[in-house]
This record gives sequence, C-alpha cells and structure tokens, in this order.
Amino acid sequence: MANLSAFEKILGIQFGNEALLREALTHRSYLNEHPHWPGGQNERLEYLGDAVLELSVSRFLFDRFAEFPEGKLTSLRAALVNYRMLSAVASEISLDKFIFMSKGEARDSEKAKEIIMANAMEALIGSVYLDGGYDVADSFIKKFVLSHLKEVLNLGLDKDPKSHLQEIVQEKEKITPTYRVLKEEGPDHQRTFYVGVFFGDDLIEKGVGSSKQEAETDAAENAMKALEKSK
Repeated sequence: MANLSAFEKILGIQFGNEALLREALTHRSYLNEHPHWPGGQNERLEYLGDAVLELSVSRFLFDRFAEFPEGKLTSLRAALVNYRMLSAVASEISLDKFIFMSKGEARDSEKAKEIIMANAMEALIGSVYLDGGYDVADSFIKKFVLSHLKEVLNLGLDKDPKSHLQEIVQEKEKITPTYRVLKEEGPDHQRTFYVGVFFGDDLIEKGVGSSKQEAETDAAENAMKALEKSK
C-alpha cells in the first residue's frame, strides 16, 4: 500500500480521516483486482469535488476580475478546471505515484490516464472538503489550481487554441499554421489520432486525441506552450 503520509506532506494537509484520502485515490478498476480493499472507489468524491472546485474557482475569478463579463469568466474557469489542466496539476503533486488502479488501466493510453488523473484530482478535492471543510479545500485549490491562472492568461488558454495560435503566428511569421495527421491507432470505435502542427514545412509540436479536432486542439495548445518557453 502506498505511503499516504508522504502524499499528505506533498499536499501540506494532515487528514483527520485517512480513509477519505485513500478512497479519493482509488480508481474503480482497482477493486476488481482487490475485492477485499478497505474502502470504496472515488467516483462519489469526484462528483463532490467537481462542485467544490467550480465554486472556488468561480468565486475567485468573480472577485479578481470585476470588469470581466460572464462569458469571459466562464472561459477562464473552463481553462482552469478542464481535464488537461487537472491532469497537469496531478502530475505536479505526484498523484500518479499514489493512485490505486488496475494494471490494465496503468498501461492504458496517455489520454485515458490523463482523464483518470483529472478525475482523481476532483475526488481529492472532495476528500479535502469533507475532511477539513470548505476553507481548507478553497486554500488547496488556490495553491494548486489557481496558481495556473497566469499561465492561462499568458497563453490565452481561455480562447480557442487553434484560433489563438493562428493569430500569433500570422502576426509574427506571416504564415498560417497547418495540421496533418501523423498516425492513427486503435479500433474504429476507439481511434486515437496523432496530429502535427506545422509552420510552413516545419513540424512545431504534436497533439493527441480521440478525434482529429481534439488532436489538433492539443497540438495547438502544445505549440503555444513551446512559443511561451522560447521567449
């Protein structure tokens, strides 16, 4: 069993009820391999954590940006709580080293694992809320999720990534980014697409998704991150 006290140190939180933390970190697939596991899986906590996360982020943005209309606030919130962002936060806190999931899920596609990690982040927030109350959960969200607000604003992640990338590249390079499918994998009902975004003939970044559009969006987001790092 993973050393949950080590994870608590990373989070900066001491759980009064460690069973809540263990449940938050338990994917339903794990119970199939461990029928005598002491506790349930994390989907109920995920449901609760999703609501707590949305409230916390909504209130923070409402207070911080009094001049922004509802549509802009909604776009910013979506960029902060989507599965890609939550998966990135999960990676930062090493959640993948403490989650309990089946061997099959652990070998799944990168996209599938990202979604599992994002869902576990929401479950973790739900467990923090139940264990310590709203103020503790709100502080946790500010520390680990809202700390990415500057990144979202700088990279324009609240905008459509492909349109935003095109604006930047057309202004700087006077060319229009193009997208090409590099490869496809999986059965027809569960395809995975790998797409490259090109500036002229130069491959700039790659993206992956369950549809061409999703993979193109992922490639555009990765390209914007690469451009930001190169400044």
